[in-house]
Amino acid sequence: MTFINYASREINCKIVYYGPGLCGKTTNLQFIYDSTAAQAKGKLISLATETDRTLFFDFMPLELGTVRGFKTRFHLYTVPGQVFYEASRKLILKGVDGVVFVADSQEERMDANIESIFNLEENLRTYSYDLMKLPYVLQLNKRDLPSAIPAADLVSELRRKDEPVVEAVASTGVGVFDTLKAVAKQVLTELRKS
Repeated sequence: MTFINYASREINCKIVYYGPGLCGKTTNLQFIYDSTAAQAKGKLISLATETDRTLFFDFMPLELGTVRGFKTRFHLYTVPGQVFYEASRKLILKGVDGVVFVADSQEERMDANIESIFNLEENLRTYSYDLMKLPYVLQLNKRDLPSAIPAADLVSELRRKDEPVVEAVASTGVGVFDTLKAVAKQVLTELRKS
């Protein structure tokens, strides 16, 4: 549900980072924000809850070019991971153009990953979105931890279609921009089609 600002000749796209609590959604956004030039990004807004943070900021990547003469601006959001904040998670998905599912690679977090991806699909259906048709990337985060299970096992449980899969260590930035580029490329492809 892109928003086009004809006055500034910008296309605004919304990308949501989704996943279980403490999987690295906030860490991804924080790394992107900290690594982006000041003139290409807006203000980082953090909505703190008792146990989680929801982040939002927008930025205009310079290297992704234009769509029919319009610059693209991406608005990046995280959702709170805890099920307690279900209404917030659902609301943040409204108008989404692309989704990144951040999976926690630790073996003990596999059930939380599975629960969260089913929750994502269910919440998308609330707005008549189908994950199979949305630009979507699966990020396998925390690949550096000793308790990380093999990537193939995560993929077999969590992959939904032929979406790109990126192995990451968000705390050090490994795979963070690869993930963002993969979802942004899909969003721009969809924009060019319409």
